[in-house]
Amino acid sequence: MRDPRQTGAGFWKSLRMGDLNSAVASMRGNPSAQQIAFIRSQMRDQRRPEVLGTPLKELETVVFDLETTGFSYQHGDVILSFGAVKTLGTTILQDQCFHLVVNSGAAVPSDITRLTGITQSMVDDAVPLTEGLHDFMAFVEGRVLIAHAAGHDKAFLNAALWKTSKVRLTHRLLDTMMIARQLYPDLPEHSLDLLLHQAGIPIEGRHDALKDALMTARLWTSYIEEVQEEEGVGTLGDLYMYLSRL
Repeated sequence: MRDPRQTGAGFWKSLRMGDLNSAVASMRGNPSAQQIAFIRSQMRDQRRPEVLGTPLKELETVVFDLETTGFSYQHGDVILSFGAVKTLGTTILQDQCFHLVVNSGAAVPSDITRLTGITQSMVDDAVPLTEGLHDFMAFVEGRVLIAHAAGHDKAFLNAALWKTSKVRLTHRLLDTMMIARQLYPDLPEHSLDLLLHQAGIPIEGRHDALKDALMTARLWTSYIEEVQEEEGVGTLGDLYMYLSRL
């Protein structure tokens, strides 16, 4: 897990900025009004129509993955960790990554620890969910979001955003699984493992949020090249039209 003094999050960030009250609030696990206000501000005007004209080779995205305590936010499952990497067109910006374990106030099931490597002690020592969302949204800014089987991640993000800040995700979100279904309709399934294997991308560290995000980013950038070459898809708007054929 990252050292917050190195990344500038939470207590240490507030202390360096001279905001002792926010530093103390962060240390005690209390979400600050500033964090909530920032999260809310990030949900404004994120679906500007002019973005649809952006060429895919210039599109700025954040490819992300979440690890959670289970599959049902409706029954109390919560986010355990965020992993993300920025891309510019077909280039993965390996030096611009985000990885964070958060404390959402729930126990970590033993089977999830075996799957993800995230232990109860790691969660107990982690930053609160509100602070984690603040840092994640600061990393994302206004970029288009990319995920595999994105419905799961969007549902958990929305649940967390509503719980902490009473807002919903407004960013554009694309699903590599949906793109794969359009490109490879004859595959028996479109799981991340099968698609990585098909693309010749080494599978390393599955169910680690950052490693999954990095592998998904490799799929995303390869799919951009394929749809441009085979289907003449040049812009983000073209890609939405392409996916609407499903």
